[in-house]
Order: sequence, then C-alpha cells, then structure tokens
Amino acid sequence: MISVRFLKNIVNGVRGFRNSGILTSGLVAVIVALVAAGCIKNDLPYPRIPQFILKLSAEGEKQAATIDSLAYKATIYLDETVDIQNVKFTEFRCTEGATADPDILEGTYDMTSPLTVTLSLYQDYEWTITAEQTIERYLTIEGQIGETVIDDVAHRILVRVQGNADVAHLKLLSIKLGPEGITTMEPALEPGEINLSEPLTVNVTCWDRTTEWTIYVERTETIVETTQVDAWSQVIWAYGNGPADVANSFQYRPADSETWIDIPASQVTQNEGAFSVCIPHLTPLTKYVVRAVSGENIANEFEVTTEATEDLIDGSFDQWWQNGRIWCPWNEGGTQFWDTGNTGAATLGQSNVVPSDDTPTGSGQSAKLETRFVGIAGIGKLAAGSIYTGKFVRVDGTNGILDFGRPWSVRPTKLRGYYKYNTAPINYASADLKYLIDRPDSCHIYVAMTDWTAPYEIRTNPKNRQIFDPASPAIIAYGELIRGSDTDGWQEFEIELKYRSTARIPSYIQITCAASKYGDFFTGGVGACLFVDQFSLIYDY
Repeated sequence: MISVRFLKNIVNGVRGFRNSGILTSGLVAVIVALVAAGCIKNDLPYPRIPQFILKLSAEGEKQAATIDSLAYKATIYLDETVDIQNVKFTEFRCTEGATADPDILEGTYDMTSPLTVTLSLYQDYEWTITAEQTIERYLTIEGQIGETVIDDVAHRILVRVQGNADVAHLKLLSIKLGPEGITTMEPALEPGEINLSEPLTVNVTCWDRTTEWTIYVERTETIVETTQVDAWSQVIWAYGNGPADVANSFQYRPADSETWIDIPASQVTQNEGAFSVCIPHLTPLTKYVVRAVSGENIANEFEVTTEATEDLIDGSFDQWWQNGRIWCPWNEGGTQFWDTGNTGAATLGQSNVVPSDDTPTGSGQSAKLETRFVGIAGIGKLAAGSIYTGKFVRVDGTNGILDFGRPWSVRPTKLRGYYKYNTAPINYASADLKYLIDRPDSCHIYVAMTDWTAPYEIRTNPKNRQIFDPASPAIIAYGELIRGSDTDGWQEFEIELKYRSTARIPSYIQITCAASKYGDFFTGGVGACLFVDQFSLIYDY
C-alpha cells in the first residue's frame, strides 16, 4: 500500500530530477507503475480543530444562553410558559465547516434531561446542552408561620400555622401552582376559606399534562424562629420565620455584651411569614449574637463572627514598568494583580493602556485607557483600552486569550473609585453591531464576585469566542457603571454589588475597566479615553 506521505516524497524527488535535467521517460513509467500497483493510504495526520458552539437560541428564552467552551457545555434559560418537553431551537451556529448531530434546528426536543450534540470536523467533540426553567409557585394562608415550603419534585406543599389555629376554616390569600395564564386546577382554588383538616389533593394541568399536588398544613408551637444568619465583614444578614400578620424583627448584640440592640421594624423586609434584615456598621473579626423576635416572643440565637476586610491590591494604579513596548501595571519583579490588553495591542502598535500623571488628587499616577486602531497601512483592528484583575495569557492571531479573576474570599458591598471619560463616535464595529456606527462610545466599569474554581478564560476570537457573562450561575454578585458621554473632569463613583445569595462565599474577584463597552467585539470609537484611579473596596452599607 502506498501512503500519501510516500507519494509526496516521490513528487519532491521528481521535481528535483526535473530541475537537474535528468528526468527520463523510464523514471516516469516507474512512478506510474508504483501508483497503479498499490492503493493509496492517507497516513498524514488530520489537523486537530476543536469545535465550538458559537450561538444558541430557543423559542421563549428568558435570557441569552450561556456557552462554556472549556467544558463543552451550553445552557438555555426558558420562560415558565415554555413547554420544556417540546423545545424548539431557533438559532444554532458552530465552528465554520463543522457538522452537528443531531441538527437541533429540526424538530423539537425534550429538555428535561441534557441533550448531547456531536460537532464533527476531522474529530468529534461532544457538547452537552441543558435547559433551566423556573416556574413561580406560591400559596399563602392568613396568619401562617414562616414561608410556605413548596417541593417541586415530590409535588408537596406545606404550610405551618399556630397550634390553636382552626385548620378546617383557614383563609387562603393567594395561590399559583403553574405557569401564568395557561394552568388550570381541579378543584379550582381561589382566595377565600379553605379546609385543610386533611391533606388536599389538587390536579394541576398545563400543556395537556396533569400533575397531582398535595397541600398539607402543620401546627407548630414555635411562634418565631431564627432560620439563618450570614456574617460578612461589616454587615450581618439575618433571616427568620414568624406570624405573617405581625411586625417581626431582630435583635443583636456583641457576644461580650449583655445589652440587646433592637432593629426597627421599618428596616425589616417581610414576605408573608418570612422576614430578613441587613445589620450594618459592624466591626470585622468580632463575635455577635443575633435572634428573631415577634412581639413578646423571642426566637433561638445564632452566634457568628464577622469576616476580615481585605484591601484591593494596587488600586492606586501607581505601580508600572515597561517591558519593551508593553506597559505593565505592577512593579517590575513584583506581584501582578492587574493586567491589560497591551500585549495584543503592541503586536501591531503601541500600548494603549499607559500610566498618566493626570490624577484626581494631583499626585501619583492613574491608568489611561484609550481605544485605538492598531495596524499597518490600514490593515489591523480596533483595540479598546482595558485593565482588569487577571492576566493576559497569549495572542491568538490578532486576538487575545486572557485569564480573568484573582483569588478572593471576603464579601465587599461596593467598589469605590474615580474615573474621567471622553467619548468618541463609534467608527469600527463587528458585523452584528453595525447599527452602533456613529453613536457615542461608552466606557464600562464592572465588578463581580464569583465562585470559579480557576481563572476564567476569555477569548476574543470570533471562531471560539468566550466572554464574561454576568448572568452566569457562577456569578455571586455583580455591579457596573456605563457612561456614554464626557465627564466634567474627574468624578467619584460607587458601584454597589448586588448579591444573589448572602450565604455563598466567593473564590475570585473580577474588576474590569474598558474605554469601549463592546471592545471584546472589536467595536468602538477611536479616541475614546477612560482614566481610572484610587480604586478601593467598601464592606459596609
């Protein structure tokens, strides 16, 4: 059997004979005979080209899908009115030249379990697509204790009431057991009197499918209880259950004090029988005792210790050194916390993130981020000035690969700092963002707390793009500042972090500043310029 590699060697030899003038008809005949005598085997290795899902959409999405190119996973988020057993995909785009099995744009799919899609181009890559859908369900009873417990798996609903309550004559305040507008119940429960002396079975029908739910009531002698206390650095979050028709609250004290401090009921968030509060202005690394109260009734106590605070490294942006044409925002030989896109910009031009003597205090240095077109003789691309917590990993052609995030384990409430911005008309845009041309560019500063297990890889190459997604489930807290107009000199800012959970502990912090909001898509206005300085983290409210 003659291999492709062997034939290539023969062809190269023939070319050598031809060039030397000694190619003969006899040699040609030998070559032809060799080819005719054996079949051809291709022993050249196929190129390894990873296959990526680049775009994914489905009917009835609540938000854009998240695509994790490292784990080969994608997640769609469905509105509650979508039949998750008959999901229709409306857009699917993958690496150019690859084929997908199955072709998910054909037919509908039951997304109650993950869908495996194989992308093929020389090799096969298996992707897993999952769907997330939250159906709002609630049931409230007048005078109930605590929050209703709704078990979506076992289809059980539990309501707690005081021990002396007449469970045969309770008052139903509200009920919703399925998607709004397309769900029916049998019996058709409505606000008013309800008999729960025995478990009540309700048949809930939607999408021509009926599910049997059971409503239970439980008497409890516990009037009020403290259910959860989460201690941060200078604030404590407390949660409790109590009567829904009473003004419930909390008390707290330092562990070494006997004096309880009352939280005004006006500061407490009440959701029927569940209530919560944020206790501010506390001392880090201090023990406190917290308890819920309801009228004269006092709940169980929680003793917790507040966390430490941690200063943001190099938030003054005073440390710089120059490695050839690349400006680096840390001391030479020192610990790196921030990085920039300068390594990519400098491949075709100069650094577009540099130190500046223009500062809000008149001393030290700031970071100057400028959006430029980098290239030679009009060939190149837009480079938006950006600085971020993380590290520039390498250049991918004219694109960049970055590691986002620095290890962090405490929970700040705000990012504070100063910025100055001069916008410019957007004059470069990717194909999907052409509608932004001539509009004012916008700067973007954001901060996020995450529970990543490793730095998050950012890729700007459209063939396998992966950018930061604030809607990702790994994001614990997020806050941002966007401005599309000039500032009048330096301005102080505070970005409040909105936490999805007060109990989750972060593992990484991500802060990003960009002169052009859509710089990851090579879209922005040449000349847009953002200065940032004096960044710090706040731990109180």
